[in-house]
Amino acid sequence: MQIGVETSKAVDQRRVFVVDDDEIIRAALQFMLHDEIETHELATPEEAYDKGTDWLTPHVVLLGVSFIKARGNALVGEMAAKFPGVRILIVCEKADETTAVEAIRAGAHGALVKPLTLEAVRKKVDTILGRGGAAPLVQLSMM
Repeated sequence: MQIGVETSKAVDQRRVFVVDDDEIIRAALQFMLHDEIETHELATPEEAYDKGTDWLTPHVVLLGVSFIKARGNALVGEMAAKFPGVRILIVCEKADETTAVEAIRAGAHGALVKPLTLEAVRKKVDTILGRGGAAPLVQLSMM
């Protein structure tokens, strides 16, 4: 069952690539987003490049900060060159915000700072896509 999902968002033809070396973070982000937007989990930028063919290019890439630490800020430009028009959000811990800010200066469009919540992730992705924010979540109660 999909709770708090707007139909217009669920049928949106845009997609997100979650590129992180942490399998748990990838799975969590994919779970948070898959009801409202086509979401793909990928372990490396190279997997993203292979998957991102002409018919399956991402509109947003959620990029794990570990790749920026390992490869430098040039990775942001490389990803933007591979996927023209893509919006890049860096996924990081609070302790890694400085690295994320440097990536933003290099061309990334923002950051998702842990702890990640359903509302915050959906809102940030909706905002970066120009979709005006996430739908409010409905709480169910037993009477």
